[in-house]
Amino acid sequence: MRAPSYVQGVSRQPLLGDTVGSLLDRIAAAHPERPALVVRTQDVRLNYRQFHAEVERVAAALVALGLRPGDRIGIWAPNRAEWVVLQFAAPKAGLILVNINPAYRLHELEFALNKVSCRALVLPRRFKTSHYLDLLLGLAPELADCAPGQLQSARLPALREVILLDDEGAPGTRTWRELAGHATAEAIAGLRAIEGGLGFDDPVNIQFTSGTTGAPKGATLTHHNIINNGFFIGEAMRLTEHDRLCIPVPFYHCFGMVLGNLACVTHGACMVIPGEGFDVLATLEAVEQERCTALHGVPTMFIAELEHPEFHRFDLSTLRTGIMAGSPCPIEVMRRVVDEMHMAEVTIAYGMTETSPVSFQTTREDPLERRVDSVGRIHPHVEVKLVDEDGRIVPRGTPGELCTRGYSVMRGYWDDEARTREAVDEARWMHTGDLAVLDDDGYCTIVGRLKDMIIRGGENVYPREIEEFLYTHPKVLDVQVFGVPDPKFGEQVCAWVRLRDGCASSEAEIQSYCRHHLAYFKVPHYVRFVDAFPMTVTGKVQKYLMREAMADELGIGAGMAP
Repeated sequence: MRAPSYVQGVSRQPLLGDTVGSLLDRIAAAHPERPALVVRTQDVRLNYRQFHAEVERVAAALVALGLRPGDRIGIWAPNRAEWVVLQFAAPKAGLILVNINPAYRLHELEFALNKVSCRALVLPRRFKTSHYLDLLLGLAPELADCAPGQLQSARLPALREVILLDDEGAPGTRTWRELAGHATAEAIAGLRAIEGGLGFDDPVNIQFTSGTTGAPKGATLTHHNIINNGFFIGEAMRLTEHDRLCIPVPFYHCFGMVLGNLACVTHGACMVIPGEGFDVLATLEAVEQERCTALHGVPTMFIAELEHPEFHRFDLSTLRTGIMAGSPCPIEVMRRVVDEMHMAEVTIAYGMTETSPVSFQTTREDPLERRVDSVGRIHPHVEVKLVDEDGRIVPRGTPGELCTRGYSVMRGYWDDEARTREAVDEARWMHTGDLAVLDDDGYCTIVGRLKDMIIRGGENVYPREIEEFLYTHPKVLDVQVFGVPDPKFGEQVCAWVRLRDGCASSEAEIQSYCRHHLAYFKVPHYVRFVDAFPMTVTGKVQKYLMREAMADELGIGAGMAP
């Protein structure tokens, strides 16, 4: 009988006992002159001594404004220097930073601010076509007639303070620059008193997780959660104070703020921010000109970089590592990243917001084939088991729901005990909803989501298997496979395909290619050729929107949808 699908991350490296503030104090003291933060679009270049001083200034100013430990402060902004500073300043002052998706609009913003009773909000005037201040005024018109810090809004009753990331002020707001004047000696003394009372189990960050149904849930993370996860992520990448990590992924998501910023700061490495949002050329230019040694991205970002017509003019030879995560990583894309981008030590990571986020990661010691067919092995100090629908641990090699336990599991969903209990059981296992397989060496392969698994005529079909096969087709650039309702079989397999430039194909060609290599029930019944997939800002493909589109096209009742 095969061993059970249970693994634990044994490590000689103990967990860190820092708060975010004490971590930065320690790292800045150890590496004061090493570069800490480079933000190319804002011409910001700070070493750790300067970065620490700026964080202290902002933290003291927030205390002076009357914000108290446990208060929530939201940031609704793209990637900017102020975002990084606030990520460290807010917890130094005992505040809970609330990450608000820059793509949110009125309804979503109102829900997020009120769900966690945000007392302060930091935002830019605008970014691209998003006019953030105008949107806020749509919710809180009282802002135009109040003094700074005195907002009394009918629709946003908890919000008092609005801080504008703009040189030009606006009624009812303070500018970020004005914070400097509040960082008095008295405010700094108040900050010191607050820091002395903080503990690493205190909540420090709320991130909203987007589901396919229901309102977003505010995953509440502690100092201990995110510091240790960032540290062990950096350990897997072998980061040191000599590394420079290019971070084009968004900060409001764990990928940017934990796998990026905290992985750097826990190791004294430099955070290099190529722009406010992802731009292929800006990213490639940042890697070349800043001599970056590491680069993060979701697979679609790496695909865009590799396929850009100017890709080969950039010298990326300084790269050695980075992380590809956020969605399943196509094998062929991984090979090209290793070969053409010089990222021989690139790692794959798997996790979810509720687990701070990483549970599995490959390392540079893993052979290439394990770095392209798995998400690696268990992270230090973390446990994982795979269970069947009855909660029993399945044998190695058998798909089961991935459940994780340990320091990384969130405190819960903010002000939502019922949904917390649905996700985290009495034994503190976080039920991820992901289907995975553990092999005898402890490597984990994600085979899909419980809700994404296709059941066709009683046969379980895992979309990831079909996707990986279709990536071997020479005309296929990217592909997503999902189930659509079917009156006879329950579900049928559907593939949406992006073709390489200059290529043409047909539904029959794709089906024939599959028919020669896959069981009949895995062959896509429907094939559609598309230019893009519906995606979240973080690069996660939204298969439920594809299912809805196909159901509409086929005239299938929504009630049949899985």
